[in-house]
Amino acid sequence: MQIQPYLFFDGRCEEALEYYRKTLGAKVEMLMRFKDNPDVSQSGGCGGEGHPGMPPGSEEKVMHTSFRIGETELMASDGNCGGNPGFQGFSLSLSVKDEAAAERTFNALADGGQVQMPLGPTFFSPRFGIVADRFGVSWMVIVAPPAALKCAAKPKEGGNGETFRGKMGSGPQNLHRFICPRCRTSQPTPRARVSMRFTATSRGESSRR
Repeated sequence: MQIQPYLFFDGRCEEALEYYRKTLGAKVEMLMRFKDNPDVSQSGGCGGEGHPGMPPGSEEKVMHTSFRIGETELMASDGNCGGNPGFQGFSLSLSVKDEAAAERTFNALADGGQVQMPLGPTFFSPRFGIVADRFGVSWMVIVAPPAALKCAAKPKEGGNGETFRGKMGSGPQNLHRFICPRCRTSQPTPRARVSMRFTATSRGESSRR
């Protein structure tokens, strides 16, 4: 089973592809225009003769495309070609290797877009922020945490300094994996945020949250 994002840009798909190529290094693997569809009855009707219900001249719009950003394949279309894409109720989580990459990527996506949560340090990542790009697509930019963490919480807070390992995720849905098993909480309390320290044992680095 596989789940892939499918984005409808409502007539701005090709513009979006070029934008993601410049900002995120996207690579188009397949692109089909409405005019190339051999079955007009299945085209969704995209403008012009034989394509009722769509703006005239939409034959050149993108019926379907597949593109890759990093290791992830996404799909997209111009949909109804109305020129007003709308994306609500979801975000795409984008993991980067370090803080410099996070700053660079976040700023590129924010150009012409809207910052929803400024990029900055959090208890689960040295850099995390949320931004909607110029098309309205929401992105959660995060520096992926190390593969092994050491809980150095004070004993009274439940930590004993032992290392714990797990498959680290790339988004907030995996925050519970970063907490010491002895703390047994899915998110830190204000007290824990002050007194708990996570140390990256795999790289010999440490950071305070």
